[in-house]
Formats: sequence, structure tokens, C-alpha cells
Amino acid sequence: MTDLPRENVQSYPRPPALEPVPQRIMIRLGGALVSETARALRVLETHHAPSYYLPPEDIHATLRPVQGSSYCEWKGVARYFDVIAGGRTAARAAWSYDSPTARFAALAGYVAFYAGLMEEVWVGDLRVIPQPGSFYGGWVTPNLDGQIKGAPGTQHW
Repeated sequence: MTDLPRENVQSYPRPPALEPVPQRIMIRLGGALVSETARALRVLETHHAPSYYLPPEDIHATLRPVQGSSYCEWKGVARYFDVIAGGRTAARAAWSYDSPTARFAALAGYVAFYAGLMEEVWVGDLRVIPQPGSFYGGWVTPNLDGQIKGAPGTQHW
């Protein structure tokens, strides 16, 4: 079993931190492997479950660009993708920063996935559940403590 240390999301920094992920990440959709990598990065931000970003060369699904974008005060402008794998299409299920801010330059081209729109998401041998709500894309693992932003009434903290 993966031994992830206890982490309290309330102690994550603001502005957020960026760090490598030592565990293997695995994502499936429609029974097909979307990605498996030991080269992911994660963003840690106060009151958020970590957001995981995977290198594009380790993504085996088709990513189809969709209309629209969003802006993060820390990372910049994100673009979104439909994820197509295993005969299924998950609409607007992934995002990426083509030209992130200098602090997050290492994320350029890396892709994050909404756990709730995938069939399976794993960090090591721990199954991920999605961050509450429909906007934030953090991945909740059993080692996290503290109140995680995203549920009704928490979006504008």
C-alpha cells in the first residue's frame, strides 16, 4: 500500500507550491489507459485538494480542444479538452496551461484531468475521489485532512 503522509489542506501555501509526485499516477476511461506516469507534478494550494498535472508524452488518450478558457491568478490562462478513450468521450474533462506564469513554467503543456469525469484515477495504490463541486479539479486521497474547498458555500473563500 502506498504510504502517503498525512497532509492538511489548510496548511498548503498561498501562493501555491509546485512539486514532483513520487507515486505512479494511473487514469482509465472506458477501460482504456488514458495515462500512466511516474513524472507528474502537483499544485498545492490552501484549502484545495492537490491538482495533478501529467506530461503530454505519457497521455495515451485523444485530447480534443474545446471552446472556452479560464484564468487562474497564479498559473494564467487554461484551455480545455474533451478526453476520448475506450470508446467514450468525457466532455471538457482535462485542461492545460500553454504559457503559464513564470512560477509555474514547469506546467507548460502538462495536462490535468477532472477525476470525477474519468472511470478510475489512482495515486500509487490509492483510488482518487474528485474535489467537491464542479469547478475545481483537485484529487482527494485518504491522507488529506482539513476542509477542502469546492462544496456549496466554499467557492469564494
